[in-house]
Amino acid sequence: MDERFTRLFEGARLPRYTSYPTAPHFSAAVGPEAHAEWLAAVPEGADASFYFHVPYCRDICWYCGCTTHALGRPERAVAYSELLRRELATVSAMLPHLRVSHLHWGGGTPTILADDLFRVMDDVRGMASIEDGAEIAIEIDPRVFPVGMARSLVEAGFTRASLGVQSFQPRVQNAINRRQSFDQTEAAVGALRNAGIGALNFDLLYGLPHQTLEGAEGTARLVAALRPDRVAVFGYAHLPSRMKQQRLIDDAALPDAAGRLRQFNVIAEVFQAAGYVPIGLDHFALPHDSMAIAAARGSLHRNFQGYTTDESPYLLGFGCSSISAFPQGYVQAHADIVAWREAVRDGRLPTHRGLRLSAEDRARRAAIEAVMCRGEVDLDALSAELGVGQDMLQPDETRLAELAGLGIVDRRGRRLVVPERHWPLLRLVAAAFDRYLGAGPASHAPAV
Repeated sequence: MDERFTRLFEGARLPRYTSYPTAPHFSAAVGPEAHAEWLAAVPEGADASFYFHVPYCRDICWYCGCTTHALGRPERAVAYSELLRRELATVSAMLPHLRVSHLHWGGGTPTILADDLFRVMDDVRGMASIEDGAEIAIEIDPRVFPVGMARSLVEAGFTRASLGVQSFQPRVQNAINRRQSFDQTEAAVGALRNAGIGALNFDLLYGLPHQTLEGAEGTARLVAALRPDRVAVFGYAHLPSRMKQQRLIDDAALPDAAGRLRQFNVIAEVFQAAGYVPIGLDHFALPHDSMAIAAARGSLHRNFQGYTTDESPYLLGFGCSSISAFPQGYVQAHADIVAWREAVRDGRLPTHRGLRLSAEDRARRAAIEAVMCRGEVDLDALSAELGVGQDMLQPDETRLAELAGLGIVDRRGRRLVVPERHWPLLRLVAAAFDRYLGAGPASHAPAV
């Protein structure tokens, strides 16, 4: 590997840019009042997306950076689902009737709610019309998925499932406290497909403790054999100062930046050889998948769930730590489950913090999304489209010049193009438009 590349990203940490400005820059200055104001401004019949966060798992995987807890007593799941329904009712009273084009259950392990999950879905249908062809998705842990639930998911309208795998390498599984066999995963896939959910996503990780090139390649080959429609290949973000469970992972067992990039490249080679199309930073999809089609058309987007085909300006989040997005800005619910619970029980919006977007924020967000989703941005065309001055889209010239010198970005006047071979480095280019970078105590994932 070129030494200049290694120097560029060794130790560098950058946002994943699932939003801009990113969540570490949210503050309590934007809270329940702004949230209520933005809900009241949603027009009748608006196209919206819903996200439900379930912060419980059977066991905690040590690599996990999500807001989640070990379930313990099953009664906790029942109580949480009742509160979700109450939060939904509180928000519904502030909204007109909506149309839903995308709905996603994440976590944690959403299926841990069992039948209560379907009661929440019934409530959604009471406040909104779910469009024909809507994508209704749920995250699944194959280790604890009751295969008999697959048919119930179909009956409730679910059309897509996302299965966590991370790695099939036994030593890695032991090091991250996630022991999951290929047989368990294959059984979940079979149950979902037999029930009628044909659209499947898989999540993989690279940069894990004790992960080898051979192990990364072997996992990719096993996953490719199951033919999911999409695969997300995320880089493990080791942030033990923020995630206490990550302190159980041996820092010395983690690969360096060059090793991480080699792991990603070998995984990418497996999927591309198997007929998958590279999508943006870290996704691969079969050509028939809606994400591959959106990428080819230039209509791919990025939100708090990562790459998406969702074009709605309204993303309504429910549950502990969930984030909602409006044209005016972002709001996030309490990550502390006790504070979230108390607000919901009182009939209040459980909003903890947020951010009101400025005109420059919106312009830079559009530039960053173009880089992350299409690998290019025409700053003159974007300036004209948004009706903003070029100063609002001015990149960090020092950062950009370094990237251009390495061939990571090709500058054609005010048009920037990232060659596809450098798409794993898209965050480095997007960061050139981030005027918040380095401000405040934010800590981010490794740049590669």
